[in-house]
Amino acid sequence: MRINSNGTAVITGNYLTRAENMLSNSSKKLSSGYKINNASDNPSGYALSSKMKAQIKSLEKACDNTDTATDFIITADGALQEVHEIIQRMNELAVKGANGTMTDEDRFAINEEAKQLSKEIERIAADTNFNDSNILDGNYEFRGYTDNADVKVLGYNQETKIGDFLLALDVSASAVTDPDTGEVSYEYTLNSIATKTDASAPNELCVGIEGEIKDDVLTITGKDGTKLTLGLSGSTGISGDLALTLERKGAMRVQVGDHEGDVIEMNIPEISLKKMGIDKIDLSTEQGSKDAIESIQNALDYTSAVRSQLGAYQNRLEHAGASLDVTVESLNSSYSTLTDTDMAEEMTEYTRLQVLSQAATSMLAQANEFPQQVLQLLQ
Repeated sequence: MRINSNGTAVITGNYLTRAENMLSNSSKKLSSGYKINNASDNPSGYALSSKMKAQIKSLEKACDNTDTATDFIITADGALQEVHEIIQRMNELAVKGANGTMTDEDRFAINEEAKQLSKEIERIAADTNFNDSNILDGNYEFRGYTDNADVKVLGYNQETKIGDFLLALDVSASAVTDPDTGEVSYEYTLNSIATKTDASAPNELCVGIEGEIKDDVLTITGKDGTKLTLGLSGSTGISGDLALTLERKGAMRVQVGDHEGDVIEMNIPEISLKKMGIDKIDLSTEQGSKDAIESIQNALDYTSAVRSQLGAYQNRLEHAGASLDVTVESLNSSYSTLTDTDMAEEMTEYTRLQVLSQAATSMLAQANEFPQQVLQLLQ
């Protein structure tokens, strides 16, 4: 028997320390509700849960983004609905002015109303904004560039490919002088159009290319859904190769995921009298009213196409939001399984550790009594 070293007490003390540490850890899990409170609790689980938590937070914000973008689209569509109704009224005026029973005074009044309606379209386009960002001024329209100062890219649709392209274009220009004002303008005629390829632009713009000029706007369409509009200017026309660069910049980009490329690009065309082709209508004469009917009908088709596109974007955003909700729900469930404490299981473990701690405490007291037995040998 020894009095300087009490091995039994040391061993019992070690077990008591272990029981108390485990009891403390179990108490922490029960009080916090998490079974991973420190990286040491489960290193691999901690790394996985941290990554998962960041993903959940990102996707929750992406859900907010889709809701905000939907409100953006609703605002734009509300303004376009009013523009559409205004153009419909202008169509009624044009049909009315084209009737031979109308007098010059009648058509003057009709034309004055049409002018005011045109100004209201311009005002709506200029003043419709969301979070101080103008929606309908072309700020969120796909942009592109050409190598000819007399040709500008006015816009293109989602189906149009992006990159560098070449067009073999032959457009002639003829001067037209207004007999009343003496103002000189130019009429453009499309003689030929075709796609080309070379080392700098190895891909064709579209398949089955067709072109149509109305006033000073060249509309290019293809069998693959391509639609590209070019604005023409200048007095000499265009002859030769035209280089195009379409980069799909300028569109409203909605972040709908937790990665850099998880975006929805929304192309919102410019709403303007010129873009719709009704900037030069004149309902003060019978012939002017007749000519305006087709232009106004084209404007109606234009606004209808834009509204249809906005509706498609809205539906897509709603589906994207619903998908994100399901993903967040699933990730939250997985995160809970990984990090949340099973209270019933942990309470059972806590009770077991309490018993072990109490037993170890009792045994340590007994072990500390052993050296006192040596005193009996010294009596």
